[in-house]
Amino acid sequence: MDKLWNPIKKRVLLKISGEAFSGKSGFGYESNAVDYLINEIVAVAGLCELGIVVGGGNLFRGSIQGKTLGLDSNEEKAEAHYVGMLMTIANGKILGAKLKHRGIENRHQSGIEAKKIAEPFIQLRATRHLEKGRVVIFSGGTGNPFSTTDSAMMLRALEIGAAVVLKGTKVDGIYEEDPEKNPDARFIERISPDDYLRRNLRILDAGAVSQARDERVPIHVFNFFVPGNLKRVIQGEKIGSVIF
Repeated sequence: MDKLWNPIKKRVLLKISGEAFSGKSGFGYESNAVDYLINEIVAVAGLCELGIVVGGGNLFRGSIQGKTLGLDSNEEKAEAHYVGMLMTIANGKILGAKLKHRGIENRHQSGIEAKKIAEPFIQLRATRHLEKGRVVIFSGGTGNPFSTTDSAMMLRALEIGAAVVLKGTKVDGIYEEDPEKNPDARFIERISPDDYLRRNLRILDAGAVSQARDERVPIHVFNFFVPGNLKRVIQGEKIGSVIF
């Protein structure tokens, strides 16, 4: 796999899921999991201009738990989605505080107004923070219901002019099938957005991949839970899968 970008001092958008905060428990916060997350980010903070979109599935999944709670109409589903977005703000707050404790200057911006705990998302302010070497944490999704954090990932990447999007997952990259269900599933090292969409692959939302295709932004999918992988990807090593 050829390098698609010069990794040093380029602007990068990283998407991390809520499960990065919860570890094997899958819910809430687990101290070792949070410490691992922080260590991985601290290791790359000086290598690039880094923006981070956080998920909130460790606390609440709007599309799933809303249904469980009997929120069935579109209006009710919207309320559940807003709760999910609020959970990403909680994760962003934790991430920012832990990074600050480790000496990493950062700013937290939310797509939902929460002035006492996060800046509102303002494109020019976000890019200025990045230019000053601050890690910028993006929470609150896109600020709208019925929109996933993958959609927020691509939206923020385009708004800050990221050279590449990094999607950290718990598998090694893109497979033809779910490797947790089929251990013999074939690994895909590189795939075009059109082929990804045609084959109806599921590791990223189709809308996010379609937008990446239209704006010609590469998406690098890799296993975030292998120590050092984030740094390896940012330095351009041949791991994971690329959609481009």
